[in-house]
This record gives sequence, structure tokens and C-alpha cells, in this order.
Amino acid sequence: MKKFFSLIAASALLVGALTGCAGTPVVYYTECNCTNEVHNQTQGSAETDTVPEVVVTEGALKTGLAIVTSLADSKAGEKAAYDVTLAAVLVDDAGVIWDCTIDSIGANVAFDATGTITSDLTKEVLTKNELGDGYNMVLYGGAKYEWYQQADALAQFAVGKTVEELKNGAVDETGKAPQGSDLATTATIYLGGYVSAIEAAVANAKHLGAQGGDELRLASISSLGSSVNATAEKAGTAQFDSDVVALTVKDGVITSCYIDSLQAKVNFDATGAITTDLAAAVPTKNQKGADYGMVAWGGAKYEWFEQAASFASYVTGKTAAEVAGIAVNEKTAPTEADLAATVTIAIGNYMALIDKALK
Repeated sequence: MKKFFSLIAASALLVGALTGCAGTPVVYYTECNCTNEVHNQTQGSAETDTVPEVVVTEGALKTGLAIVTSLADSKAGEKAAYDVTLAAVLVDDAGVIWDCTIDSIGANVAFDATGTITSDLTKEVLTKNELGDGYNMVLYGGAKYEWYQQADALAQFAVGKTVEELKNGAVDETGKAPQGSDLATTATIYLGGYVSAIEAAVANAKHLGAQGGDELRLASISSLGSSVNATAEKAGTAQFDSDVVALTVKDGVITSCYIDSLQAKVNFDATGAITTDLAAAVPTKNQKGADYGMVAWGGAKYEWFEQAASFASYVTGKTAAEVAGIAVNEKTAPTEADLAATVTIAIGNYMALIDKALK
């Protein structure tokens, strides 16, 4: 979509560089959630197989990604509901947002009072941006603009602002755009959660190689296929899995890459009663950090977040064709020695994710 604030972003070049410091909140877990990961730790050594450092050059921008998830709309004997907000940003060391993209996923796994799943788990899970006009806010909701247009208006409103400036100007006490503002002429949906996601993306942003003038892309691939019915002996699980990438590209070459993944579960018993705390935070694999448990429980040398960062660094500087050409085995774990030294998880879905982002 056309960017409305390119002049603002260009003027941000004049902002003096400051030292930025922002961390990612970590939610601690004690169980291993290593489902579908491939572990093969026979290559390399801890002393030599390290994730390459990215050298920060003058004028570099930070790439940030946030995945914010709510399970609050889930209902016993009816459904597990996933409301997932995605935000990607480019931000400078002064905290000024240079580019921003927002997307959202609304997914459900229906189950009945016997704990039997009634949803089609093979159905493609599309984001609201991917649904486009088919999200039908105009046709059925009486809105003037579709969701993707309203979300894009907020994203472009964020450009040229710090997080505090965004929060002060984008929403009022109701979480909507202030009445009479330019933003309110397009964005009439509740914006508070999207502003919070942008704030989280800025907090997560890192120097990964992006520069002014690079194009920001955001893509996700999601699935409900790991969901299982409840039985008298074992709880059922409605599981939403999503791999997400924020990357920047210039002249067909990836200049920065940030990958995260979400594995959100709602457990229920054979009466359809939900046993998961629906109010609890739903952390991503990056946020779980070492407590994802690949080292402690899966026997891996490196945790998921380290392997994902290593793969992201490896594909930086490559074209879509070069990423597609990375050699993998039958489980899609990498076989190229320099990548396999630090990345032993299956990367097939991440390769597809990057291909999707670059199309």
C-alpha cells in the first residue's frame, strides 16, 4: 500500500542518534514445547559455532516485531478463540518510527460438550490483510473502510513519531482515534491494542542490518492442524501455531530479518470444559527464551530463539532464490555445514515464510 508519510520519514534523517535500550519480556516456562522440532547436535563446537554479530553502521535502523495474543473470547463447550495482533516496525536510535506494518489473525477451533473438535483443521488460516475486502467490514458491518485500510491508516500515522507521540495522538481514553482527528476519518475501529503492539515491536527492535530506504515486509504462516480431541483419559488441545517474519529488502536482497513463532494452546476436557487460564499471557518462542526447553529437555545445543536468530542472520544478504536454494534433509533441517552448525531445527516453514514475505 502507498505510504502517506514518506516526507516525515525522510525528515527523520536529521534526528540526532541516541542510544536506544529496549528489552523483550520473558515469560518463564518449565516444560519443553519442542513439538515438531528437529534436533541433531552432532556438528560443531560451542566455542566456534556462534551466531554472527551484526555490525551497526551509521544510519542503521532497527527492525522490530511483536506478536500479541488473546484467548479471552474462548468459550467452554464451544470454541477456542485466538485474537492475534502482528506489528512490524523500523525505528531509529532516537525512537522515531520510520516504517510500520500491522496485521491481525482471528482464528477459532470449535469443539462440543463431549470434547470433540468440529472445525475443519485443514482450512487455510488467513490474516485480516490477506482477507482484504473479504473481511467484510463495509458490506456487513456498515463501516466506511475495510479493516486493512483502517489498520494501514494507523500504521502510517505512526511513521515519524516516537511511541509516546503515537500513544498521545492516536487514541483517546476509549482506545479509539480522537473525535475530529484526521486519523478518525479513516480508522473507526478500536486502536488501543494495535498501538500496544506497535509499542512492543519498538521495544523488541534490534539492529539487524536495515537502512533508511529499505522496504519493510511482514508475513505469517499459521495452522490449527496440531489440535486434538479430548478423551476420558486425556485432555483435548486446540492449538494455534504461527510463524511470523519481519524483514527488510532492497533491490531484491534481504537486508534484515526477524523471526518469531507462536504456539498457543487451549486445553479442554471430555465435557468441553476449558482448563487453560484464558487470562494468562501467551508468550512467543522468543519470549520464552531458554525456558522453551530445547536445551534442558530436548538435548539441543542452542535454544529456539538462538537458532531462529542464526537462521535469520544467515538469510540476510540473500535473495528469495538463494533462500529457496538452501540445502535441507528430508525433515527440512539444514545440511549446509555453516548453517547446520548452529541451526538444527526444521527450517522448511521459515523458508516458505520468507518466500511469502518477498512475493
